[in-house]
Amino acid sequence: MRGRHKTKKHGGGVAALWLLLPLLVLIVLKTNLLPQVAHYSVVSSPPSAVSRDEMTGDVDATEGEHDSSGRNSDVAAPMVRSKLSCNFSNHQSNTCTMEGDVRIHGKPATVYVVKASTYLPENSTIKLRPYARKWEDQVMQLVREVTMRSIPPAAGADGDDVTPPECSVRHDVPAVVFSTGGYNRNFFHVMTDVIIPLYLTAREYNGRVQLLATDYEPKWIAKYKFILAALSAYPVIDMDSEDTVRCFPSAHVGLESHKELGIIPGLSRNGYTMVTFREFIRAAYSLQRPRVAPVSRSSGRKPRLVLILRRNSRQLKNEAEAIAAGTEVGFEVVAAGPDDVSDLERFAGVANSCDVLMGVHGAGLANMLFLPDNGTVVQIIPWGELKWPCRHSFGDPVVPMGLRYLEYEATAEETTLNETYPRDHAVFTDPLAIHRQGFDKVWNIFINGQHVILDIKRFRGFMEQLYQAITTE
Repeated sequence: MRGRHKTKKHGGGVAALWLLLPLLVLIVLKTNLLPQVAHYSVVSSPPSAVSRDEMTGDVDATEGEHDSSGRNSDVAAPMVRSKLSCNFSNHQSNTCTMEGDVRIHGKPATVYVVKASTYLPENSTIKLRPYARKWEDQVMQLVREVTMRSIPPAAGADGDDVTPPECSVRHDVPAVVFSTGGYNRNFFHVMTDVIIPLYLTAREYNGRVQLLATDYEPKWIAKYKFILAALSAYPVIDMDSEDTVRCFPSAHVGLESHKELGIIPGLSRNGYTMVTFREFIRAAYSLQRPRVAPVSRSSGRKPRLVLILRRNSRQLKNEAEAIAAGTEVGFEVVAAGPDDVSDLERFAGVANSCDVLMGVHGAGLANMLFLPDNGTVVQIIPWGELKWPCRHSFGDPVVPMGLRYLEYEATAEETTLNETYPRDHAVFTDPLAIHRQGFDKVWNIFINGQHVILDIKRFRGFMEQLYQAITTE
């Protein structure tokens, strides 16, 4: 719900009201006696990021009056000096923050920073794609570009004759502009490139923030609705389709991002970690199990293990035998195919009910986010000297989440590549020679070109060790 303020003349009464306003705000902040009203409570501007690539300047913003129609006239426009600062030095993403008189025009994907104290002719127009995977040119071309226009404090300064559009709606909460494009159907990438960066950028506002999405996909928004609702009290705005000019006291364009499926606490201005992120995720999905309690082998209870099953590349070809081996060792095995995993609301609870999450290298392993603390992640690494890249994606992130990591590395006897290549081929005798031929070769042969056939005797021995490791006498 959006509240609206009406412009009126009240003579000396207005001055008296403005004198009392700080006291009223203090009472609300201290007592929480008054209910929150969406978009029109008093909020503070976000701190600006600091980097060697920033354009900096002072901000001297004062509150303006609001027209009850939601549209602002020249008289009602706030008298502000604004600031724009951008960071293009981060490996993961480009970001800009701005505060003061910020106007976002959705259809042309343009953000105007009006009366910017940071204005310089050479940086009056800045463009970026608000997706946190900037080193991958191919996917970034799928992300809509957003333009930021700085308007100088004096009209027509330095020959700049751009007239910013007037506000249709004025918000009193910050804005965060991001993209739902990119690798938006891959759960690992959604978490790495969008959700964790959104958490880093928007969580500090405790819901008092407006999210605006470019490359807006309703199915994506619906799938991740619980996470988005936990970040913002307001529906996500489809920035591409509306011609409304929305005005904000501050905004972020692009998302803070640190690493694959992770957070570097020292880089988070709010001290966020993957432990706090997982607490946030558990709260968003109302997951009831915060921590794994070791199962006693004498209790008759079985630890639960969810086995992620793939249906395209890197299938577990003898999955029925693998499930039987895990069951015989003492696990309650829950098989989860693509349809199960794609039902995020349900599967979050399934994963949270388990002690162990296991699967062949792939995006499904990112569901480790739903495991209770002290849970165990087991990655089955396919043949082909893939230990390092597999660990990078799904091994290194595990311990910072408060989880434990184990891996089962397939041998040359445990791959369907035996059906395609002779055993004296470099695929078997020198896999690193294939790596030296470039990523495409590795992808086509080792990542996308094989399935796993477990040596069940060897796998059973691994499962016995796993069972002993996570249970007590």
